[in-house]
Amino acid sequence: MFIEYVLILKYLFVCLAISLILFLISFLFIYQTPNPEKISVYECGFNPFSDSRGKFEIRFYIVAILFMIFDLEIVFLFPWVLVINHIFFFGFFVMIFFLYILLVGFIYEWIKGALDWNS
Repeated sequence: MFIEYVLILKYLFVCLAISLILFLISFLFIYQTPNPEKISVYECGFNPFSDSRGKFEIRFYIVAILFMIFDLEIVFLFPWVLVINHIFFFGFFVMIFFLYILLVGFIYEWIKGALDWNS
């Protein structure tokens, strides 16, 4: 009954072993010369100017939420495309309605200026 899972476990153990071996080989044989330039904090090409736990503007969060929404939209589109021949017109129009709702929300965000970085 569990023979299929044994093959998956073997595969996971082989992957884990190869990963650990490669990590240890690179750690043991690479010449490491830490200097202040290499171990300094690097943030987008310049030195950090404040604490990393500082507050961010709400726009960063709005853009992140919009990204997640449209990323999930693509996740819903992949299975829909695969079964489009079997769901006929009803499934097609339901997905078009879903995309329409997302489009209306995106236009609303755009009109409200949530994506405008200058204001």
